[in-house]
Amino acid sequence: MNLKEIQNLIKFVAKSGATEVKLEMNDVKITIKTVDEQAKADTTYIQQMPALAPQVAPAPVAAPQATSEPLIEGSPETEDANYITVKSPIIGTFYRKSSPDQPAFVEVGDSVKEGDVLCIIEAMKLFNEIESEVSGKIVKFLVDDATPVEFDQPLFLVDPS
Repeated sequence: MNLKEIQNLIKFVAKSGATEVKLEMNDVKITIKTVDEQAKADTTYIQQMPALAPQVAPAPVAAPQATSEPLIEGSPETEDANYITVKSPIIGTFYRKSSPDQPAFVEVGDSVKEGDVLCIIEAMKLFNEIESEVSGKIVKFLVDDATPVEFDQPLFLVDPS
């Protein structure tokens, strides 16, 4: 069977509406599979979303008083306000290490300066090094290793002082 005959056979099978044809002749075996347009239209794509922690219902709170009290120094809201949040510049998968057998780029308590690599975000099989834009000390990781991140999602807290 020559190439022209094979091409004609493929066209014939596509026009016939058959989804799969197997042909065996002497030392040649040919399998032709076509895609049904209706099945193609019904294709469903599933995208894995990051698992979210279950939400816990807040405890009942007493009715607020007429005078509002200032935030207590040392509360999480006040502490986080003093830190700079490093956010993801792209969508991808967050990695703290360049490979599983290498140490993490940074740990909590490490001092970093502008240009230091903080992590890697993999996007479409490209590994993008995320560099620090500020100098300071790493206070907290806001994302677990090897988890998907969104654009502008907080990754780290850095204490600039």
